[in-house]
Amino acid sequence: MRAYVYVDGFNLYYRALKGTRYKWLNLSELAKRVLDPADTVEKVRYFTARVSARSGDPDAPRRQQILFNALKTVPSIEFHYGRFLPKTKWRPLVSTGKFVEVHDTEEKGSDVNLATHLLNDGWRKSYDVALVFSQDTDLIEPIRIVSEELGLKVGIVWLDGRRPNRHLAAAASFVRHIRPADLAASQFPNPVVLPNGKQVHKPAGW
Repeated sequence: MRAYVYVDGFNLYYRALKGTRYKWLNLSELAKRVLDPADTVEKVRYFTARVSARSGDPDAPRRQQILFNALKTVPSIEFHYGRFLPKTKWRPLVSTGKFVEVHDTEEKGSDVNLATHLLNDGWRKSYDVALVFSQDTDLIEPIRIVSEELGLKVGIVWLDGRRPNRHLAAAASFVRHIRPADLAASQFPNPVVLPNGKQVHKPAGW
């Protein structure tokens, strides 16, 4: 069956990749491992935002761009950018209970963009099966609409190894899990060769 894949980039990162050695990840290859062998990955929609340099990690934007360059060598992957909203918040200190003002960033747009494209592609009958890499419960209603009202198969990939949210699982046609072995088998080669012949190397420390 024709498969479209929808990846919430930050949900995937924080629930499955952060602190691991599997960040050099080919999303298309991972989707193939999760889907049935008879399914063909026709498009991977990747929802993300560009990170900014932060205290303690000024190199983050460079590493992210290197990964983006590698992902852009995969013809089926299409980028959809949200944005980071910088703000300040008051947070309590554990030791004293006093509040301090801290800088914070919030990623905006990925969940809305993902839901929009999932529904739009479904109405256009672009896929036979959709696969959503996210644990965001805000996606319950669009997933339910695709499954129940459009009559298309839509699965969720649970990322952190825990029991799936029962409401999200009930809205979907099926639930799949990813294992460290799936992540390990879906890594890009190092280096990745770009169309112009240049090489992109996996960032040190990944």
